[in-house]
Amino acid sequence: MAGCGGKNNSSAPAATDTPENQGGNAANTATEAPAPVLYELGKEPLEVSFYGNYGWYQMPKWGADAASKWILDNLKINVTGISSGGNNAQKLQTMIVGNELPDIVWTEKGADVERLRQADMLVPLDEYIDKYPNFKKSLTEQHLNMLRSPDGKIYQLPNYYTTQPNGNAGYAINKKIYKELGSPKLETTDDLYAYLQAVKAKYPDVTPFETGIAKDGNGIDQLFSSFKENNLSYTRIYAVPNGDKMDSIYKDEGFRESVVYGAKLMREKLMTQDANTQTEDQIREKALNGKFAVIATFDPMKLLATADEELKKADPEAGYMFIKPIYKEGLDPSKITPGTWNQLGWNVATITKNAKNPEAVFAMLDWMTGPEGNMVLNWGPPGPDGYWDGFEADGVTPKFNKDKYLNDPDALAEISGKAGDLTWVGDTVFLDNTKKNFLSTLPADQVDFINRSQMEVTWASQGDFTEFLGWDPAPDSEEGIIRQSVRDIWLTARAKSMYAKTDEEALAILDKAHDDSMKVGYQKFLDHITKVWTENKKNLGK
Repeated sequence: MAGCGGKNNSSAPAATDTPENQGGNAANTATEAPAPVLYELGKEPLEVSFYGNYGWYQMPKWGADAASKWILDNLKINVTGISSGGNNAQKLQTMIVGNELPDIVWTEKGADVERLRQADMLVPLDEYIDKYPNFKKSLTEQHLNMLRSPDGKIYQLPNYYTTQPNGNAGYAINKKIYKELGSPKLETTDDLYAYLQAVKAKYPDVTPFETGIAKDGNGIDQLFSSFKENNLSYTRIYAVPNGDKMDSIYKDEGFRESVVYGAKLMREKLMTQDANTQTEDQIREKALNGKFAVIATFDPMKLLATADEELKKADPEAGYMFIKPIYKEGLDPSKITPGTWNQLGWNVATITKNAKNPEAVFAMLDWMTGPEGNMVLNWGPPGPDGYWDGFEADGVTPKFNKDKYLNDPDALAEISGKAGDLTWVGDTVFLDNTKKNFLSTLPADQVDFINRSQMEVTWASQGDFTEFLGWDPAPDSEEGIIRQSVRDIWLTARAKSMYAKTDEEALAILDKAHDDSMKVGYQKFLDHITKVWTENKKNLGK
């Protein structure tokens, strides 16, 4: 990498200036092939159109934030976002029918990508991946195998790909309440039950166990993880592994125990009573006022970070802290996974054949996934007045400005707030390790709530879901139609079982849901997931 001067950078700066990262150096030997000619970002203006295929997604205005403005000014890249208008499926279909696709479609892996590929609307990327340095360096052979379409080619680039755990799911507690109750042992499901009873007795205006939005599985999925080792959030696929095949989740002993436990918490008013109907704003309000004792969701971070800071302003002893995952007595606590991660993120960027210069678009994405691109998007522009100023001699270790980080956190928070919507191909290993290495140089009390919680608790307790990626069948396929019926039965049973008046009633609801699912083709759906799972394990070398 030729530093961070911007305008003189190539289209896809390598991690270092070594020949293997630059595609070889013909001057080294007489027989070595000449280095490939890479598209040079910044040599000319590059206009890129971008569509995020989500109803909730709205790309930030390019150039309005510090990171994208630096890219616009230094690399002459201007990205124009196309809005879904809140109806992404209809918008994508309209663009397909009218052949008006943008340069990049950012979407879920699976059905949408295959639909575009089968319509011959996507550019195969194998040649570019081999030619440019950053994806080639960071994507493993297993990653590439998982990304291949049935024709053997790669048309998609993953967001937030990684080879190491990440994620925010888990259990957190109100520190002040915990301390006032004597800081009791809080490790097993029996400990949790006793603690929630104590909270209810002493704090009648506090919710003992906060689920978050339970209709999306928050809280109750984390309880399921407490009753089963190596649980990979199988509630999302309505099935659990049994040997080399997938079986009904309703017959899984750990799941049945967790449902009985959750219904008991609900009956005894130890759990949020409006768990299925409350809004995120209501949960956030409770967090800000310290009105729950324990919370478990797929991402408590975004709810608790601000609340922790605000509560500490009034009382330094107040705030929140993550605890290690709760587990049923007798299980191995190191195998309890309240959340999951996967090696290929949760969506992909594709380049369409409407792009006038697909290689230039790929060069931009390759730069974004490299060290400089990741740093600009997540830490802001480089320079003596920024949070970082270039790299060490290895070309990948950023030179951080520690004083800037400690004295001006607000500007970084603004950059970080935009990063999630602009980091379309983030290299998570680089980002997480860079952040961890930098924060380890700071005093413990200078590390913020989110980073401290991730490094101390959550990252180590997430399970790898990669082997189940691509499980969701095409909506118009036979399995896809069955999946919709199975899902409807699942959502009804999950909601009803939470309010069961007895353990027996809760289990009866699960048994009926199993029988009803079988009647609509559940076994064919399970066979589909088994097939996907088997193929994924093969690609991953398992």
